[in-house]
Amino acid sequence: MINYKKSYFYFVMETKLISSVQNPLVKKILQLKEKSRERKRSGIFVLEGRREIQLAQKGGYQIKTLLFCEEIISIDQIEKEFELANVELIAITKAVYEKLAHRGTTEGVIALVDSKSHTLDDISFSTSTPLVLVAEAPEKPGNIGALLRTADAAAVDAVLIANPKSDLYNPNIIRSSVGCVFTKQIAMGTTEQIIDFLKTNQIKIYCAALTASKNYVECDFTCATAMVMGTEATGLTEDWLQNSDQNIIIPMQGEIDSMNVSVSAAILIFEAKRQRGF
Repeated sequence: MINYKKSYFYFVMETKLISSVQNPLVKKILQLKEKSRERKRSGIFVLEGRREIQLAQKGGYQIKTLLFCEEIISIDQIEKEFELANVELIAITKAVYEKLAHRGTTEGVIALVDSKSHTLDDISFSTSTPLVLVAEAPEKPGNIGALLRTADAAAVDAVLIANPKSDLYNPNIIRSSVGCVFTKQIAMGTTEQIIDFLKTNQIKIYCAALTASKNYVECDFTCATAMVMGTEATGLTEDWLQNSDQNIIIPMQGEIDSMNVSVSAAILIFEAKRQRGF
């Protein structure tokens, strides 16, 4: 079944309807959600939710296909809230939507989106004193999402992920970041590549580490600064420690000697912002 509806953008859109969960596109979307290999092969990822899709479009991502459940969101709302030029628009039944949606609060919209390369060559700075958040080998999607939320809240200039264990478009990362995966410059590379990038750009390396460390409040973060976080289990690799300009520590008053990596990153990043007068 095909419906034809007049768009507020003064072109006629052909709106298809998918009513079967056995539709080939439905099966493709499920594969994209579940398999990192398929996302990498196709260069496409799945995105749910009105806010997340709007943030992706604001961040320069190209929406290829937008699927919407008319029982939840109307075509008029779709046309008002999203940029639809060069976007394939497909209506889906509630049964299909419930099959595809990861959560029930995504307001009836699911998008297929072109991924970006996220190389270090894509990173540029508009200031001589950038503030950069670096995470080495983060494993838990929830932690990665929380790091990205901190980066957005503090308006850091870039997030660099060394030796990534998961692709950035893992649905759990997107969901836990509440769309902040689209709001900051993000690049991935090896530890060696990122260290070279920071040194080339004359960015001081501050490693969160227990050994040879200085209390973080005693450090000057007003210069070009990279806050480098390791995993909660093993910390940073020796390459980072050997290239650190200064190891830093958050003093603990309890029985344990570490906090969740996203909490630690937030403390350090916002101390840097405080020193910079924000």
